[in-house]
Amino acid sequence: MTPTIGPTGHAGQEPVLENEPETAPSPPTHRVVQVVELLSRHPAEHLSLARIIRATGLSRGTAHAILTQLTADGWTRRDTDGNYGLGQGLLAVARRTETAFPLRRLARPPLRDLATHHDIPVFLAERDDDAIVITEVIGTPSLPWIRQGRRLPYAPPVAREFVAWAPDSERHAWLARADPAQTTRLDAVLTAVRTRGYSVERLADEATPLLEALAALRDSPVTDPLRRRLGTLIADLITVDYLPHELGTENAVVTVAAPIFHGDTVTAAVVACPDTRLTADALATLGAATVAAAHTVTTALTAPR
Repeated sequence: MTPTIGPTGHAGQEPVLENEPETAPSPPTHRVVQVVELLSRHPAEHLSLARIIRATGLSRGTAHAILTQLTADGWTRRDTDGNYGLGQGLLAVARRTETAFPLRRLARPPLRDLATHHDIPVFLAERDDDAIVITEVIGTPSLPWIRQGRRLPYAPPVAREFVAWAPDSERHAWLARADPAQTTRLDAVLTAVRTRGYSVERLADEATPLLEALAALRDSPVTDPLRRRLGTLIADLITVDYLPHELGTENAVVTVAAPIFHGDTVTAAVVACPDTRLTADALATLGAATVAAAHTVTTALTAPR
């Protein structure tokens, strides 16, 4: 289709094109991103060229050329042993980026206060289209899946603290992605989450790898009877959250998550990670503290700056 000039195109200016096709991805750019992301995962280290090559799968020539240019631009630095680390130029870019995305900067003090007061790890989870991303981690969580950069699908049973306040259409769409055996419970759980103000993850960590494997099989090309059987196995392994009448003397609590709002939309969540058994009163206390931390972040985001 031939693009047409939109209404903001004027003589002497670059025209605004309507229906302009998306360009193809750029493999050379992706290789640069691979190197920068690798170094960012090891901020306190300097990595050898050989280690960078092994981790990224790049050829020696390509990796060397990328690092030479990044070093010349100040995004990386090369020490006297020939190893590479992050440079001051990249730090300056990161600081400017924080100005455009204030959430993480504003969330850090409440996250630290919550973690310190309750002596538990805490993290920030942000909505990113059809995923939830862990973007800040305070402390050292005992669970290996809790790490900065981890992406989780915006799909049942994940993201309950996001969906509980969503419009009915979004809530119904999220529920429609659940296994039919879980739908009724999930609907009741969303109501409970909205009433008390926070979600509770009660899944034991040792079940996580098995659940991920079963979910991958269920979503692969399999027959309908096998897909239903896999869905039943998943439902048997997981009990999603707590309904009010289910709390006992002691309750397994992996995480407690409370929503951060932008207007009426939940865009992020504060997540406390006790990973232990709590009494109903202790859970309520931690839940209230997590809600208060999330509210502090929401207020800071909406305050004039």
